[in-house]
Amino acid sequence: MSISETKKLPELGEIVIVTVKEVTGHGAYVTLDEYDNLTAFLHISEIATGWIRNIERYVKPKQKTVLKVIRVNPTRSEVDLSLKQVTGEEKKSKVIEVKKDEKGANFMDIIKTKLGYDQNQMRELEEKIAQKYDFIYDAFEAVGIKGTEVLASLELKPEVVEAIELESKKIQIPHIEVRAVLEIAVKKGDGIDIIKNILSSVEGSKNNSKIDITYVGAPKYRITVTAENFKIAEKSLNQALEKIKSNIEKNSGTFKFSREESKKTHTNI
Repeated sequence: MSISETKKLPELGEIVIVTVKEVTGHGAYVTLDEYDNLTAFLHISEIATGWIRNIERYVKPKQKTVLKVIRVNPTRSEVDLSLKQVTGEEKKSKVIEVKKDEKGANFMDIIKTKLGYDQNQMRELEEKIAQKYDFIYDAFEAVGIKGTEVLASLELKPEVVEAIELESKKIQIPHIEVRAVLEIAVKKGDGIDIIKNILSSVEGSKNNSKIDITYVGAPKYRITVTAENFKIAEKSLNQALEKIKSNIEKNSGTFKFSREESKKTHTNI
């Protein structure tokens, strides 16, 4: 049996995670973390553009880094890599992918122990999840955001759904928060009550977002919208502002608003 038949190799152009094994004057030898620590080579010409005085400024022994596969020789199981051809977006995506794989594997190990499942049962469960999600972790994150109803089409056993839901609660779901300060007034005897009713009508959780309104000091109120991404948050904020503006003007009131800087939070919706 040839080496190429016994060793799994990466594909040309693939982005891989490596551990630097040895740095020499003409490059670095690394091991491919996802391919049974297969040794590959990073030539000095593929580390950075221009002249390199010190290779260890870019790669050091025992360091983990993200590289691109630029040559594969299946017959000799040789793989050449590049650092300079890896874009910032490719590096970011690869790091996220690896973290998802690790977290997903950890969750599945916990479920395996908790339910007393064997390897075949776990393989069957992973295959079912893979029907809908690219990463096992994505299923847990989806449950954390939207609830167990997202798993309905997978026809999982109740004890599996319960176990996934329990583990999903450990995930801190990142959310985007967008805010605006409202200046509103209704010059009627019951103006304050009218304003309170209008603001209350847009508060609460719906359409994967949460809207909170707080009193800043007459005539100012702060509206805060929290959602899983900027697009959803922005849409909910604009709809809320339009509804408030429309109702205030129907009551012969005045309406102005100013945006505040958005931020990323870990608040659960």
